[in-house]
Parts: sequence; structure tokens; C-alpha cells
Amino acid sequence: MKNPRLARVLLVSFGVAVAVDLVCLAAGYDPGHRIAKPLLMPLLAAHVGARGGPRLLVAALLCGWGGDVLLLFDADPAFLVGMASFAAGHVGYLVVFRRGPRARGPWIAGSYALALVATVTLLWPDLPAGLRIPVAGYSLLLTAMAYGATRLGPVAGLGGALFLLSDTLIATGVADWPQLPRPDFWIMLTYCAAQFLLVRGVLDTLGARPAPAAAYGEMRSTTP
Repeated sequence: MKNPRLARVLLVSFGVAVAVDLVCLAAGYDPGHRIAKPLLMPLLAAHVGARGGPRLLVAALLCGWGGDVLLLFDADPAFLVGMASFAAGHVGYLVVFRRGPRARGPWIAGSYALALVATVTLLWPDLPAGLRIPVAGYSLLLTAMAYGATRLGPVAGLGGALFLLSDTLIATGVADWPQLPRPDFWIMLTYCAAQFLLVRGVLDTLGARPAPAAAYGEMRSTTP
């Protein structure tokens, strides 16, 4: 059931939680980050629910929450399970994106394919041996999600691209590549923006489409 007022409150709460998390990361205050990060995706998922959005979108966000929590633990098993949780969320996104009304140009697919091959090829030698295959498989699914997001237009498309960037920043850290100052800040900034834009793209594009039965009823009511 839609509740616009509650949806606005939850979206503002998500924005506040994002701001707190980013400030804590910028200041190097890890306890604040550990408190704020687990709140992000549940708030955004609750916003989607209050907007009457697709349940599969809510599930994808909650999979992201699972990944967020698991990546707070600095251990390879937690990293792998967290990556699997994010992967499940990407599958959910891909199913949602299949309802998108817009065609995608072949040059976009080629660009994402090139980015996938280049990223995996460059990272491969520097990744821990036990993570190479999982990271490559996850990268394939992530790239497919980012490409699929373009079906819903530029807002969701940008969200998919930022998600790809955020996870690439994580992978470069795992591979011990040189990092920007406060790398977690940039990872969370791009990640939060990505999830918000994906949600906005889905709700604005698919949420406005009438259900088939409703559309049929409107057609009948306007037929003389």
C-alpha cells in the first residue's frame, strides 16, 4: 500500500544516514561508519515499499544490505559471502530491468564488454589466487546489471555505471593497487549514489506504468 508521506520521511532519513556515513568516513571515525552503514539500504528499501515499488527491487536492496554488513568484517570468507549477497541483488535488478521500455544501442553493450575485459585482465595478476574466479564471475554479473540499467533511461543507467565504479574501487583495493586518500569515502559515495539512482530510475520509469488491467479498464471507459 502506498504511503507518500512515509516514503518522503524514509527518503530524508536515508539522505541523513548517507551524510553521517560519509562525514564519518571523511573524518576517519570508524565507529560512526559501522553504525550508519547498516542503516542505509533498509531505509531505501522501506522507501521503495512505501512508494509501492516492485517487491523484487526491495529484495535487491536488502541483498545489498547483506553485502554491506558482511563487508564490514575484514576476512576473506565474509568478503566472498558479501559478494554473493550483492550478486543475488544484481540478479534481482536484472529481472526488474527486463520490464524496461527502452531499447539499448549496441555501442553501449560494446563499451561495457570492453570495460569488463580490460578490468578483469588488469586486476587478475594482483588478486589473491582464491578470489580471481569469484571476482571475475561477479564482475560479469555486475557489468550485465549496469548494462541492463540503461533500459530504464539515463538516471538508472548512471546508477548502474556508478555501481560498477564503486565495486571496481573495492577490487583495486583487494588487488593492493594505489588508492585515493580515504578510499572508503569514495566507495560509499559512488555506491550510495548508485543505489539511489537505480531506485529513482525504476520508480520513475516502471512505477508510473499502469497495470494491464487498469489500462484496459481506462480504454473501455473512454470507448463510446
